[in-house]
Amino acid sequence: MESHSLPAREITPEHLYLNRRNFMRAGAAAASVIVTGAIYQQLNRTTSMPLMTDVIENYARVPPDAVARGFDLSEAQTPVENATNYNNYYEFTTDKQMVAEKAMNFVARPWRISVEGLVHRPAVFDVDELLKLFPLEERIYRMRCVEAWSMVVPWIGFPLAKLLERVEPMANAKFVAFETLVDPERLPNQRSAVLDWPYVEGLRLDEALHPLTILAAGLYGRLLPGQNGAPLRLIVPWKYGFKGIKSIVKIRLVAEQPPTTWNSSAPGEYGFYANVNPAVPHPRWSQATEQRLGESGRLATLPFNGYAQQVAELYRGMDLRANY
Repeated sequence: MESHSLPAREITPEHLYLNRRNFMRAGAAAASVIVTGAIYQQLNRTTSMPLMTDVIENYARVPPDAVARGFDLSEAQTPVENATNYNNYYEFTTDKQMVAEKAMNFVARPWRISVEGLVHRPAVFDVDELLKLFPLEERIYRMRCVEAWSMVVPWIGFPLAKLLERVEPMANAKFVAFETLVDPERLPNQRSAVLDWPYVEGLRLDEALHPLTILAAGLYGRLLPGQNGAPLRLIVPWKYGFKGIKSIVKIRLVAEQPPTTWNSSAPGEYGFYANVNPAVPHPRWSQATEQRLGESGRLATLPFNGYAQQVAELYRGMDLRANY
């Protein structure tokens, strides 16, 4: 979920580096992607959600080449403390550096997700039962936000296609609509009018079925913390970050293009497709370069966020300037 541009000095908050030496020491003890609860709490005291046994058990069954089958991203990962302490999540706050604090006590269990609409087998899933249905894979993805900052995160999840296949889409289903929880007690900024609630997003069905599109339940070997979208969020790595709807409670297959929050709020700035296209500037800033969280200097933004080889065929014949 995206906001207005920030000065470069605010891209990586100073406080994230104060415990850098402790992070490096802990990193040596956490060479495995699956980290212990004690180490994780040292790294990030605001996201002390425990490991979930089923997540780890499922993850352990994934073959070693699972990442390569998805996308072999040979880039340095964003430090965990950066990825979990600089977040867009307007349901908590518009201040990216305060989301983790606001989300510290977020309760993500029990949680039920309805999958409905143009499907032959609509169902309501308990999130933990849902995670037992599909082997979880680690996918190390490059994610880019509209405001010219990016990160490389090891997400743990399963292909959205697996869930959609289970509910059997009807022939006239063309799009997938997503909806976030509405609960001002747990998501206090929903009391404000900064956006229309609930937060909603959508994908074309072929985008949703693409193997790079996942529903993520964890990151860095951990169950998702509140600020990163607990308990289940969407990851579409070739699109801007605001497509990654968090804390999903409803998935609905529909025949027509569904409304999406940022396209509805600012249609001149945020389109339905939101594919990363560095040749098309945002109305208020360039998108040709990006700042990687935790790193200095700027990088050239890649078309489709670097996934053109995998996804460009989805948009053959489309004007990607008009369909932004």
